[in-house]
Amino acid sequence: MITWNNLDTLESFKELSNVKKVNLVETMTGENGAERVKNYSVPMAAGLAYNYAAKQVDDEVLEGLKKLAKEAQLTEKYAALYNGEMINTGEKRLVLHQLTRGQLGDTVTADGVDKRAFYVEQQQKIADFANKVHAGEITNAAGEKFTTVVQIGIGGSDLGPRAMYLALENWAKKNDKFKMEAKFISNVDPDDAAAVLNSIDVAHSIFVLVSKSGTTLETLTNESFVKDALKNAGLDASKHMIAVTSETSPLAKSDDYLAAFFMDDYIGGRYSSTSAVGGAVLSLAFGPEVFAEFLEGAAEEDKLAKNEDVMQNPAMLDALIGVYERNILGYPSTAVLPYSQALSRFPAHLQQLDMESNGKSVNRFGEPVDYVTGPVIFGEPGTNGQHSFYQLLHQGTDIVPLQFIGFKNNQMGTDVVIQDSTSQQKLCANVAAQIVAFACGKADDNRNKNFEGGRPSSIIIGEQVNPASLGALLAHFENKVMFQGFLWNVNSFDQEGVQLGKVLAKRVLAHETDGALKVFSDLLNI
Repeated sequence: MITWNNLDTLESFKELSNVKKVNLVETMTGENGAERVKNYSVPMAAGLAYNYAAKQVDDEVLEGLKKLAKEAQLTEKYAALYNGEMINTGEKRLVLHQLTRGQLGDTVTADGVDKRAFYVEQQQKIADFANKVHAGEITNAAGEKFTTVVQIGIGGSDLGPRAMYLALENWAKKNDKFKMEAKFISNVDPDDAAAVLNSIDVAHSIFVLVSKSGTTLETLTNESFVKDALKNAGLDASKHMIAVTSETSPLAKSDDYLAAFFMDDYIGGRYSSTSAVGGAVLSLAFGPEVFAEFLEGAAEEDKLAKNEDVMQNPAMLDALIGVYERNILGYPSTAVLPYSQALSRFPAHLQQLDMESNGKSVNRFGEPVDYVTGPVIFGEPGTNGQHSFYQLLHQGTDIVPLQFIGFKNNQMGTDVVIQDSTSQQKLCANVAAQIVAFACGKADDNRNKNFEGGRPSSIIIGEQVNPASLGALLAHFENKVMFQGFLWNVNSFDQEGVQLGKVLAKRVLAHETDGALKVFSDLLNI
């Protein structure tokens, strides 16, 4: 039987608090460090590996984390989730994003429907539609092929799909998989939509409107912006637009769209990249086969998350170490640092995934918790970040745990030798150097040049960013966030924190304001 208890009530957590803290400088210096790098590694799907040698853990800490995982019933809670129990207590919903990429357990039936069959059906409909667009069977009014796809959405309807598209764009071009250029409109700021529309040929563009409810203010505003542009170009908007929405939304059976593909309430926006939300734009951009490879990588990583052995479960281990850093070592934030330009927007996606999921101060039952929960997540690709905020990471007063991501090979296969090494070798040399520099530091009598070290990091290493490895990477972080939510006993699958501002904004637009809200409205000339 599963029990949902607060972290600070678990005996294993109390015991872990008393375990001797690891001196990272000592453990990572010399041969000790070399042995850790060789041994402190867990295989992931798609040829990836999670290496935690430079984390502030040793065998004793790891034993404590194993006990914590068992007492917190992490494996059982994951099984309850993928077998269709109501895990989203805030909204009284199932949580089924893993089901979009594979069947991990029992058949899950909701609303009288086999949900795995439903998701596969939507993927097939998207694949058929994309193939017809690519073959020129679905065209614009002049019978010409569409060359550009534009996604209109915000939050999870934008951040994840945009990050995934940018991650695979150059890979697709290099491997002859590039079908259509993708653009994204998200911000209600009119400059966003205007800039995108000015950069494309609207006559040869197909627009994907993503809104589960069909009522999202920013998305519908941008849809009107796009429809106006199409009308001004003498085009019929209904021949240029498709919808990704719920079956019950006003968009579902509207003549305003060429087609509609469905999602449901059991997949939160930030977890929706493997649903129709990501499927439509990625299948149009790269082809359904590439999207299928992406799903396969995610599915393989999901299977690893079922492993009861923490040391063979990379997402669970990553989650446990993160909670140890947050709740016992007291570190308030985490930096995600991909050494790959392809992952330039991946940290932005993880900001939403992590902070919207676990940025909670009450538990699953609405009771205040007496411990800190989700950390602040930020990041930027290396080596750019080294010339931006690494100063604080190396010598600032706060210790910030680091999550590096690195790949042995680039995507384009284009490189140059300068000073006896390639650009890719220089990139990889930098990430290796940073890990050791953060961990070991460097003593110097000049305090300004002294590096104390003891700054923990992990790295996920792969061969190359491709559809399968990207899917595995995405699933790893989704599962990490899920396990951490279980440990903190929070509901990681609702996001009430985004609602209040929306409500007040509607009041401003309706001129139903008083007090400070009215004065700010006047100052902004609303």
